[in-house]
Amino acid sequence: MAGLARGSARALLAALLASTLLALLVSPARGRGGRDHGDWDEVSLLPPLPPREDAARVARFVTHVSDWGALATISTLEAVRGRPFADVLSLSDGPPGAGSGVPYFYLSPLQLSVNNLQENPYATLTMTLAQTNFCKKHGFDPQSPLCAHIILSGTVTKVNETEMDIAKHSLFIRHPEMKTWPSSHNWFFAKLNITNIWVLDYFGGPKIVTPEEYYNVTVQ
Repeated sequence: MAGLARGSARALLAALLASTLLALLVSPARGRGGRDHGDWDEVSLLPPLPPREDAARVARFVTHVSDWGALATISTLEAVRGRPFADVLSLSDGPPGAGSGVPYFYLSPLQLSVNNLQENPYATLTMTLAQTNFCKKHGFDPQSPLCAHIILSGTVTKVNETEMDIAKHSLFIRHPEMKTWPSSHNWFFAKLNITNIWVLDYFGGPKIVTPEEYYNVTVQ
């Protein structure tokens, strides 16, 4: 009888372990690119979108919750010299809940976009809530204006010594993998100096926000 009980216990344990393993294999990841936004866990999910009529606040919100964006530069590659060239770059404007509005980057001279920026520092950055669970949750296609996205234009420059620690903390807390990237690639911290802002979060065309309006609002 005791042997039978032990056998039943082993069978039950094996079944529990198998179901747990299966759940790990098929359940979506909770990190970046997974079910929810990578920087807000289940206890504190992505905050609600600010009122759409407050374009400056929407712009700050999208910047803050974005882990990456598409940066467009002017190409220096001979095959497409002088033409637009876009690349996806990781970014951060600060720790979750404490964004500054400044998009910081961790760049290497080996990147094509960096070569472009060395010749022409002007760039345009697009970020979208399609990278969070917001648009999928509401049934918005990534191209729909309702899937809020913003377009920031300006120049990309290296951060100075005074701002170095801020940029490093902002990026490494949101992208911890960056700490392990090879030093031989000569990584450096940079930021987008914003001069123009467009917010596309509803029908009827983009809303224009000034940098002053953008930096003067607070985002929870």
